[in-house]
Amino acid sequence: MAERSTAAVDVADTSGDEPLTAKAEQATADGVAQTRERETAADEDAAETERPTSRGAPSAPELHSGHKLARRYRLEECVTRLDGFSSWRAVDEKLRRAVGVHLLPADHPRARSVLAAARSSALLGDPRFVQVLDAVEENDLVYVVHEWLPDATELTTLLAASPLEPHDAYQLVSQVSQAMAAAHREGLAHLRLTPSAVLRTSTGQYRIRGLAVNAALRGISSDTPQRTDTEAIGALLYASLTQRWPYEDDAYGLSGLPKDVGLIAPDQVRAGVHRGLSELAMRALVNDGATASRQDPPCTTPEELVKAIGEMPRIRPPEPAFTAPPEYQRTTYQQGTYGRTAAHPGVTQPVQAPPAPLQSRTGKALKWAVSALLIAALGLGSWQLADALMDREKSGDSGSTTNTTGGNDKGQPKPAKPIAIKDAQELPVGGSLQSPANVDNTFDGDASTLWRTKTFTDGPELAPYKPGVGIVYDLGSEKDVSEATAALRYSGDHTTISLYATDSLTPSGGIESMKKIGTAKTSGDSLQLKAKKPVKTRYVLLWMTAVPNSGPDSYYRAGYKQAITDVKLKG
Repeated sequence: MAERSTAAVDVADTSGDEPLTAKAEQATADGVAQTRERETAADEDAAETERPTSRGAPSAPELHSGHKLARRYRLEECVTRLDGFSSWRAVDEKLRRAVGVHLLPADHPRARSVLAAARSSALLGDPRFVQVLDAVEENDLVYVVHEWLPDATELTTLLAASPLEPHDAYQLVSQVSQAMAAAHREGLAHLRLTPSAVLRTSTGQYRIRGLAVNAALRGISSDTPQRTDTEAIGALLYASLTQRWPYEDDAYGLSGLPKDVGLIAPDQVRAGVHRGLSELAMRALVNDGATASRQDPPCTTPEELVKAIGEMPRIRPPEPAFTAPPEYQRTTYQQGTYGRTAAHPGVTQPVQAPPAPLQSRTGKALKWAVSALLIAALGLGSWQLADALMDREKSGDSGSTTNTTGGNDKGQPKPAKPIAIKDAQELPVGGSLQSPANVDNTFDGDASTLWRTKTFTDGPELAPYKPGVGIVYDLGSEKDVSEATAALRYSGDHTTISLYATDSLTPSGGIESMKKIGTAKTSGDSLQLKAKKPVKTRYVLLWMTAVPNSGPDSYYRAGYKQAITDVKLKG
């Protein structure tokens, strides 16, 4: 009788060997080299064709499309043939649905570990993973049946078109990290978390396939499974932001990084990358301690990565783009022939003249009544107008109202008008720049984006360690500047900002040579500055000399810092 075990029962291996649990560190077979696999593009191409197996290893079973397993699973298409096993798209004829099947000989050196990994993965039951449906040893075959998601798209395919938007990349790293943290709590690791193992469904949910099973099929293990999976998540995020693989070798249809430059942050590879996600990817890509130039420690487990994501400001989805409806197309109405005899072809139909309007007795009476009402209304209006003019002449004050009103208008000051900002640039004074790539966030009209200073250990006055930090704004042409408002991220004691008129985006002189427009100080999250009189200038420097103390915020440590979300100028 053939031995048959499903994913729902008989979790322990009944072959007489030591029972296999779901520990991902032992997801390989005995005698297989336990080395970390980093698949390149050449490996991906080779996975689609038959690869010669090692000497003495069993070859993949000779099966073809149409073959049935357990009189139920009909094989349709072979998608992978590699190292003595094959993977198929199949049909479950009992439930009439598509499934995936991994096949290998029962005497394959990794058959025992594949069965154990599949059974352990099936018991997890987490919907964020592609579920294992059956794990069977039958006759001379071992096969694992799993879900097939026809509406899902591999991350490899998504990245072949373009990098992901910040919100999509945020959802990817959040969902994958949370799923892997849950798996590791149950003693399961993936160890082969590549772009082809991550799927996005039509509803925008990300699902992971091959938990423990993919590593067992290829004989992959790790002494530090949590760190291995965390680094893999960092590589997925890095690729999603840059459309580049974070190693020198090309892989998964993506180009690798330039040789001999090392690991560089995603926002240095591609312009416009979200800074928070860029630094998160560097924290996850441990690479023997090579992290970004910052104070926060690297993330070495999915649990730590989930915590770091939770400390980030939530990234909002992009606003939906509404297309304008097409212009209304006027059509000529053509009267049909319903209820009338159709004209013979070639015969011109006489055009019937419409009846004259209001020719009846009732119509004539209505016309006379309307005419009388119009004449009466016209006479009444003329009489009232003449009476009013006569009263004004008698009182002798016909011009007083006009003169008084005109005098009041001249006495009131004109309200300040908003001034559009055309460009901006950080002012490099007294050391390194703060966040030059995010200067545009201070005048983009979006309150969720910001420009932030670095964190200082002493304050609130930045001097003597640094005279101040500032941004120069280009108004496009000379304007009268009289007011400025700034929305701030942090409140507390205290923020001081001054406004100066300068000569260019890169001023030729120091602060002392510039004309001051005004200074304001606040302990809240907004600041308003008004000048005694307008100053005409094209370039305006916003100069910050004091910042409040605040606690840790996302990936910024506690200390003296400030962030500006929105700046508005008026004149």
